[in-house]
Amino acid sequence: MSHYPDAAFLTSANAAKQFVEDRGAEVAVAGRSNAGKSSAINTIVNRRQFARTSKTPGRTQLINFFRLGDNRRLVDLPGYGYAKVAAEMQDHWGQLIEEYFRTRKSLSGLLLVVDIRRGLTAFDEQMLHFAGDVDLPVHVLLTKADKLKRGQASNTLLSVQKTLEGRATVQLFSSLKRQGDREAREVLERFLGSTA
Repeated sequence: MSHYPDAAFLTSANAAKQFVEDRGAEVAVAGRSNAGKSSAINTIVNRRQFARTSKTPGRTQLINFFRLGDNRRLVDLPGYGYAKVAAEMQDHWGQLIEEYFRTRKSLSGLLLVVDIRRGLTAFDEQMLHFAGDVDLPVHVLLTKADKLKRGQASNTLLSVQKTLEGRATVQLFSSLKRQGDREAREVLERFLGSTA
């Protein structure tokens, strides 16, 4: 049973003028391609194939808006850093994402999806920078935690917390084992509730 029975896809945007109406509250989800972003979204919402997963990294090439309830949205940002697309397209994505962060009044939080085996990358730091510029709270999901032994995962969590220096909260997460899904959902709800 989904925790968001009214959840539905709204629209995809390739330009700011295509964004949905800027009201209510929305939480963005960003992550490097192949970090498990779509799987994380599906696990948190508890709907299979809600956000389409793919064996080919970088399939999310538009900003996708999803309705979670009345004036509450989840926004799936393009996967960055891996997709085999022209530099021109990568630049377009960068500009579109930057404009999204800069202009959205309803944006109330960012879930940053990071593969625990790779740690924070330059692309993740860029997302943290965008969020920091607009005083946006960030929560990091260290995905694929099941791929590491428990001690290794705990050490990585501590290391990432140290690197973040209070810029974001962070947790272990595994879509496969449903590890950390409740904690992530609680953060999502808190972010969505932080804007009237």
